[in-house]
Amino acid sequence: MWKKDRIDLILAIKETLFSQISLVIVRWYCRRDYDGVSVTPDVGGHVTDEETIFSITEGHLDSGLRGIPIGTCQTSYVDTIEGVHYVGYPVGDLANLEEEDIIFLMMHKRLPDSDESAEFRKELAYRGERMPTGALRVLEHLTPGSGHPMDWLSIGIMALGAAETTGDGRVDSMNLIARMPELMARIFLLRGGNPYNLRPRNTELGLVENFVHMLGVDGEKAEKMNRVLRFFFILHMDHGGGNLSTFSGKAVASGWASIYASLASAMNALSGPLHGRANQACLEFIQRIGTSNPEEIERFVRAELAAKRPIYGFGHGVLRGEDPRASLLLKLGSEVCPEDEYYKIAKALREVVPPILKEHPKISNPYPNVDPASGSLLHAIGLKSQTTTPPSSDGPECRNLPKFSMSEMLGAEGVFQFTGRSTSPKTNQKKARLTKRYGWTRTPCVQ
Repeated sequence: MWKKDRIDLILAIKETLFSQISLVIVRWYCRRDYDGVSVTPDVGGHVTDEETIFSITEGHLDSGLRGIPIGTCQTSYVDTIEGVHYVGYPVGDLANLEEEDIIFLMMHKRLPDSDESAEFRKELAYRGERMPTGALRVLEHLTPGSGHPMDWLSIGIMALGAAETTGDGRVDSMNLIARMPELMARIFLLRGGNPYNLRPRNTELGLVENFVHMLGVDGEKAEKMNRVLRFFFILHMDHGGGNLSTFSGKAVASGWASIYASLASAMNALSGPLHGRANQACLEFIQRIGTSNPEEIERFVRAELAAKRPIYGFGHGVLRGEDPRASLLLKLGSEVCPEDEYYKIAKALREVVPPILKEHPKISNPYPNVDPASGSLLHAIGLKSQTTTPPSSDGPECRNLPKFSMSEMLGAEGVFQFTGRSTSPKTNQKKARLTKRYGWTRTPCVQ
């Protein structure tokens, strides 16, 4: 049914789960440091199987694996200065393309031509129309507004998997991508107590447009929401493959669990406050500030630092400068919501906070990350946080659901990095099996 050259993914996933094109290899080749650990390629620029790339010390244990290479990523890498790149492209160069073309890039490691792009959209529309909606009735039995949105998403993914897992990595991946907008729209409406307001899917619309359409948003508001969410989706689609959710999904996939089970585990990892709620925390921080006046912001930030409370929205696990995605989102905000108060606060924070943080030697990265800009823009287009605004048709609650379902679920981190196997059982992937050092002091038995 599908052209042979359209299933490059199956060839890719026959390789080991942690395949050979990766963030680590890119950094070896460029003779850069991997989070402070120097690694060097051989004379030919290639890494040998015998080469020691990382030495584990006592200090690395129980450190959250921060900076420790645990595999490879063939879809993206994060440069410490230039930020995230997708298959070699700086993300800013891709931000104004269609979301389906970026997904194609992640799958095939190249951008599509016009015919391939049209065929890819057609396939997604075909699969989206065949949503097994009966499997999602389990969501209708949950209490509106209860639990965390990521819990609902995990339940929905597992319900879809129970109804239609095929075992074919590409088929299951494409089904999930095509059906995620409807699953998310259902969750938004069910959590808001509006289960009967879901519009039918429009096969002429793309992934983001269908999500907005099914929520019932029209006119100028829909145009603004489509623009921001598409931009947002592309900027958050992948991030080097080393975060907690991706690692969790890969670990589950390595046991040959289904893609649905792997993704559900990733969503469960995302539900934790230290991982998946960063833009929510930043939005709440912005709300606490309550003003875009630079002098008042400075007083607020200094008071927070004096009280040893965190300053949200600054610093990054890999980057050592401003996240380029933050500047891209702030530029977009100047076009779509320049007078929004939260956007103005996020913009002012970018100017006021770094000089203050630089006064503290222990703060290694005083620069903005993507979360203040992303949280403020989502709020500006009507996706309100459930912690501050009751769910309504005017502003469906978002918490962190749009970010981590529309980007990581539809993008490479959400599907293709967890595709650890194909329909063929012949693969050299290994089941994840870490080890731990015994942490108790041995005490002699006293008779």
